[in-house]
Amino acid sequence: MNSNTFASRAWQHRAGELGDRLPRGLTIGTATSAFQVEGGARDGGRGESSWDVFTRQQGRILDGQNASISADHIGNLTDDVTLLRELGADLYSFSFAWPRLQPDARGALNRAGLAFYDRLLDQLLGNGISAMATLSHWDLPLALKGGWLNRDTAMRFGDYAHQMGEIFGDRIDAWVTLNDPATVTLNGYLTGVHAPGQALLFDALPAAHHQLLGHGVAVQGLRAADVRGGIGIRNQHTPVQPSTDREADRDAAELLDLLHNRLFADPVLLGRYPDPGGVFESELRYLHETDPDDLRTIHQPLDFYGVGYTQPSRVAAGAAGPVSAQPGTDTADMPVRTLPLHLEAYREHPVTGSGVPNAPEYLPVLLADLRDRYADLLPPVYLTVGASYPDRADVRGAVTDLARIDYLAEHLVAAAEAVAPGGPAEGVALRGVLIWSLLDSFEWTAGYTQRFGLVAVDFTDPSRPRTPKQSYRWLQQVLSNR
Repeated sequence: MNSNTFASRAWQHRAGELGDRLPRGLTIGTATSAFQVEGGARDGGRGESSWDVFTRQQGRILDGQNASISADHIGNLTDDVTLLRELGADLYSFSFAWPRLQPDARGALNRAGLAFYDRLLDQLLGNGISAMATLSHWDLPLALKGGWLNRDTAMRFGDYAHQMGEIFGDRIDAWVTLNDPATVTLNGYLTGVHAPGQALLFDALPAAHHQLLGHGVAVQGLRAADVRGGIGIRNQHTPVQPSTDREADRDAAELLDLLHNRLFADPVLLGRYPDPGGVFESELRYLHETDPDDLRTIHQPLDFYGVGYTQPSRVAAGAAGPVSAQPGTDTADMPVRTLPLHLEAYREHPVTGSGVPNAPEYLPVLLADLRDRYADLLPPVYLTVGASYPDRADVRGAVTDLARIDYLAEHLVAAAEAVAPGGPAEGVALRGVLIWSLLDSFEWTAGYTQRFGLVAVDFTDPSRPRTPKQSYRWLQQVLSNR
């Protein structure tokens, strides 16, 4: 089914209706990440990151693109904050570039790097927009030899977090330690399709543990700095189901659920790793060997839990074929390349521009799974949703992206109805929804071929002019009708 068939739902004419249906007090914002939008790769003493090196490796990025300029968020900061204000966003979620702030991943923070974020925060606060800041969104300083495979990286991350808390702790409303450690582990260390490009399969588990340990140490560092904002972590989650009732498919689904969901949420929220019993117990034996003191450090009290939702996963046993994970496909499709399992298509659902199923009906399933697993230990939730579509500008430069409007509307409705009284995920405290993304940007291995933004960016023009899409105007109406 063509992705544009979703436009038949005509949400573009129902912005007021959706505004009325959103729960009172629900925070709505939009998000970006430093490496994807900032540019200025060689400015102000910024150090290199693992992704800078990865993008220079032949064949890694579709069309050989890089993020050295990208959307030039640094050069267009005032315009971008104006876009946020005019949108009516309550919240802007961005990430600090650790290599910009601490090029050697140790010692004092870089004044030139701090100056940009100082301006960003002042402009956000001056426009009545709350700030949600992520300490690390994939762009690890290259100076950290071994990356997340090295336990010392976790300790360095904690030191960095403490310094950031001391400097910006009075102006940030919500702190995210790490963004999506599941994808970093599965794509960067298990399959090697993301930076740093290591295909270690189950030997990638130390990278997961050290990220989680770094999270725990960072929470301690932020609290020691007495930051006024809440603290949490964000991870990409997927509801998982076996493709058939065969035992092999059920085992494969259980493995993906463990690696993608529970490996990260269980230690953070429960203080323990999931039981790696069953057919894959030997491959997951590392989880039995972790230090109990580490788990106590990981299991810090949190003020919120960030949940990213892209798609459900229908899992079958058996490794995927060699074309299952090509550069430019959505990250949610990556973890299956070398695992003894693969994802099967949801042919009953349309797909987004990046080829993943558009299935908002599984969002309540995901939220209910989280409630059932973690009950009262699940903090209030910030949900992140968004989709890429092949936007086309008309002769006047306008971008009419009806499919994105329908996607966002359906997911907002699904989330609001799921947590409402009597809803399938009643009991989940949905604090806010973040739209990915404010701007078109560098989309990792897809380069600039995938467009997630509410605002179009002309990457062929050195000044990177912005054009709000119809989805931006639509969301503007939704937010004004709350």
